[in-house]
Parts: sequence; C-alpha cells; structure tokens
Amino acid sequence: MDRKIIINDCTLRDGMHALAHQYSVDQMVAVAKKLDEARIDIIEVSHGDGLNGNSFNYGFSAHTEVEYLQAVREVLTHSKLAALLLPGIGTIDDIDMAIEAGVDTVRIATHCTEADISKQHIEAARNKGLDTVGFLMMAHMIPTAQLIEQAKLMESYGAHCVYVTDSAGALLMDETREKVAAMRDALDCQVGFHNHHNLGLGVANSIIAIEAGADRIDGSVAGMGAGAGNCPLEVLIAVTDRMGIRTDIELYPLIDCADKIVRPLMQRPVQTDGNSLMLGFAGVYSSFLLHTERAAEKFDVDSRDILVELGKRRMIGGQEDMIVDVALDLKKQKEAANG
Repeated sequence: MDRKIIINDCTLRDGMHALAHQYSVDQMVAVAKKLDEARIDIIEVSHGDGLNGNSFNYGFSAHTEVEYLQAVREVLTHSKLAALLLPGIGTIDDIDMAIEAGVDTVRIATHCTEADISKQHIEAARNKGLDTVGFLMMAHMIPTAQLIEQAKLMESYGAHCVYVTDSAGALLMDETREKVAAMRDALDCQVGFHNHHNLGLGVANSIIAIEAGADRIDGSVAGMGAGAGNCPLEVLIAVTDRMGIRTDIELYPLIDCADKIVRPLMQRPVQTDGNSLMLGFAGVYSSFLLHTERAAEKFDVDSRDILVELGKRRMIGGQEDMIVDVALDLKKQKEAANG
C-alpha cells in the first residue's frame, strides 16, 4: 500500500488515565524523545480528559499542562505536537494556551451524539491555523447512519479529519469496517480511527480501519491508555510493516520505549484482564476503570457488576460521579438480599 497512514500516538494523553494523571515531566520527555526518534507523525499531550481536565471528578495531574506541553515541544525534531479538548471542560482560551506552548494539532472530542457542541471550538482551531480534528467518542453506541450525520457536522465546522472513536473498545471487526467505510464514503475530509484493546481487538480493528479507508490511526506504546489500553503501537507497526502498509515509522525505538520506559511506569498492568475485558463487553467508557475499582473496594461490591450496570444505564464520559451511585445501589441490593 503506497498510501501513507498518519500515526497519532496517545501514550502521553490517554496513558495519563493508566497513571491517574501522574506522569512526571521527565517521564514525558523520555517517552517523547523515543517517539520522535521513531518518527511518529503526531504526539498527543494533555490531561487524560483533555485540556483543563484537572478536577475532583477526573483527577489532578502532577504538573500543569503548560509544563508538559512545553517540555515535550522542546525535544521534538520530527513529530507534530497535539492536544485533546472536550467542549465543556476545555475552552477556546485553553486552545490559545496550547498554541503558545507549541501545539500543531488540536483534537476536539464529543460524545458521538453531541457533535453540535464542538462547533465554536473546531471553527476557532481551524481559524487559528491548527490541524483540526473531530473526535466522536463511544462510537459503538449509535447506528452508523447517525454517526455519519454527526461526522458531517464536524466536517462542516472545518475539521480536517473526523474520527471513529471506540472509547469502550467495544466494536467488533465487522462493526469497525462498516463505520469507517461509511465515514470514508460520506466525507471529503480525512477519516481517523481510535480504539481500546478491551476485547483484544486493538490491532485487528486498526488494520481493518486502514483497509476501510482510514487516513489516521491512533495507538500507544505498550498500549498505555485507559482500560486495557489503546492499540499497542509497536505491535501495530510490526504488523503494518509485515503487511506492506506504509507508515514510515521506525520499529526499534518503539520497542525500546515500550520495554525500557513505559512498562516500568505502569502502576497497574495495562492489559486485557477481567475488569478491562468487562469494559468492552459492557460497552463502558475505558477511563472508568480505575474509578470503578476504587468504588468496588470501598463499597465491597463486585467491580464487574458495577461495569455491567453502567453499561445498562448507557453512562458516558463525564459521568464518572455515577460510578459511586451505582456502587451504592448494588451495595444496598446486596444487603437487602442478605437480610
């Protein structure tokens, strides 16, 4: 395949979730240097929940986003710098801050049914000269036709690329192919794909997305991200190399980064264990994982039951406070059943 696939790395943004947002600046810089050496196209840096994400609900990062962004910017010689923003959490002032810190790309993320709230942010980012991306999260939750309607809104606001975002790692392979292919047929702008490895399909679904016409693919070194992590980037690049899919990425620096830098940082192994699997099975937002495990321990209920109930209630990103409510409800049910 001669068409070059643009690779966006999320180790330093989605990976924040796996560390409860506690990367040090030095750790970020060490990872960024290796990603740049590997010639990754775009490296994303921000709080796990996007610019201005620090809060009691989401958690507080160890350093300010300005510190993170500026430190990474200084060591990049090839890669572009990106940040994520969720309208309602981040503001246009945060976009201006990110520009001053050296950001090239901003990714505006909304729930898959709420593209309309991204209008002012996408327009502002585009007008300020940024590579501007729309991010439709929890894409498994709605039919493909509805997803396309939302994607067209983001494109109309000025997005250079719109993503099918599998935030729960819940999409099966045929579903991925259907959604990406439909978006490719419907849009004139680029199409991207971001997923999580909760059902163990991170690499397979990313390859399917490429075959279906995706221009940009996300991944994280050693899968460093929420839930079971993102598509493990070094594995993806090994597979694309074997398949003759062009990324122009160097594999060895990614392997070194995964083995020598990222895995030793993991406070909780980023893998498809029981609770991570349940995220994909129940269709629950991947960043709910640590919050759910804490609530399960505090209220002495089964974390799997919490995740299944969250899925039934169709909870989405931004509703982390509901995890405690669900745990309390399950605790009351447990106590009532025990008399």
